[in-house]
Amino acid sequence: MAFELPDLPYSHDALAGNGMSKETMEYHHDIHHKAYVDNGNKLLADSPHKGKSLEEIVKATYDPSGVPQSGLFNNASQHWNHCQFWEMMGPGNSSMPSELESRIKDAFGSVDKFKEEFGAKGAGQFGSGWVWLVVDGGELKITNTANGINPLCFGQTALLGCDVWEHSYYIDFRNKRPAYLSNFLDKLVNWENVAERLSNA
Repeated sequence: MAFELPDLPYSHDALAGNGMSKETMEYHHDIHHKAYVDNGNKLLADSPHKGKSLEEIVKATYDPSGVPQSGLFNNASQHWNHCQFWEMMGPGNSSMPSELESRIKDAFGSVDKFKEEFGAKGAGQFGSGWVWLVVDGGELKITNTANGINPLCFGQTALLGCDVWEHSYYIDFRNKRPAYLSNFLDKLVNWENVAERLSNA
């Protein structure tokens, strides 16, 4: 099963009013994400994992002791990460559904406290990586991962993820990663999508 670059679920300029410019989306989706797809397909062609689903490939090629990870893992995992990322955002600036809000308050004390911890975890990720809200053993947790590693590697369910590689924010926020994360949480997250993921977890 070859990797395919998905269309964005909205236009390239749909998030511009909320802090993610058309230029960022063109670079991020059309160039960076496409490179993971193209490189992943080249590596998959002669791989014993050919024919598996993307999730199966990510899990099968992750090496907990491997530094660095294999090329196939890196490209497959980043492809999966970005497929989730586009869906986790939206132009509607959606409000947080009550069930999700209740679970977040139970886990972190308040929505503001959750945002504070999520932002701090993302800002504190050294180098490139991701910050996640996950379900782990039935509990909501905030985690961060280096490079392309994601919650699939640890048996967790990803509810929300934010890309903290520089290509995700440098055009719009330069080196201000904390401001990018704050804007992501306040203006870009599709909370309906997050709530749906929670209900399916």
